[in-house]
Amino acid sequence: MNEFIVRLIEQGGYLGIFALMVIENVFPPIPSEVIMGLGGVAVARGSMSFWPLLAVGTLGSTLGNYVWFLAGDKWGYRRLQPIVDRWGRWLTLEWHDIERATAFFQRHGQWIVFALRCSPFLRTMISLPAGLTHMSHWRFLAFTFAGAAVWNTALIKGGEFLAEFLESSTVVMDVIIFGGLGLALAGYAWRVATWKPRG
Repeated sequence: MNEFIVRLIEQGGYLGIFALMVIENVFPPIPSEVIMGLGGVAVARGSMSFWPLLAVGTLGSTLGNYVWFLAGDKWGYRRLQPIVDRWGRWLTLEWHDIERATAFFQRHGQWIVFALRCSPFLRTMISLPAGLTHMSHWRFLAFTFAGAAVWNTALIKGGEFLAEFLESSTVVMDVIIFGGLGLALAGYAWRVATWKPRG
């Protein structure tokens, strides 16, 4: 089964990777770890090249994050809060979360955009407070692109390393791929099912 999924990634090509990475950063359940990790498997197999894959994956990450940045920058607190209050269950966040993320952003400074893009935590969430505080667009894009490049490099290289298991143990790769997808989807479903607005 993992062979089928890798072939889908390969057939989608760089444009498919770009589109998936944009969506991954706009809508929660699709994990970049799986997308870029399987891209790394394709690199190991010779059907993709490292630098083009890194470029399109990083551009997709940057564009997806820019959507949230623009939402904060253009809509502001007054127009954004009713949207979050209405659709918070499906976004798995509430206005209190945005206020906390904004306070965190203000405490640590704008460099935190770069730092969190290099980590698995709050990578997309930080884009909204960056927009709400009207961070410079070019600085946001530069920090996001640089941080996403570091993170995507690690994922691609990890995928290349794991590609050896495609030859030696398809069971291990099935567990890794479907385990990652399953955990991501189950985590999202649990957050939606248990989501309750404060007050």
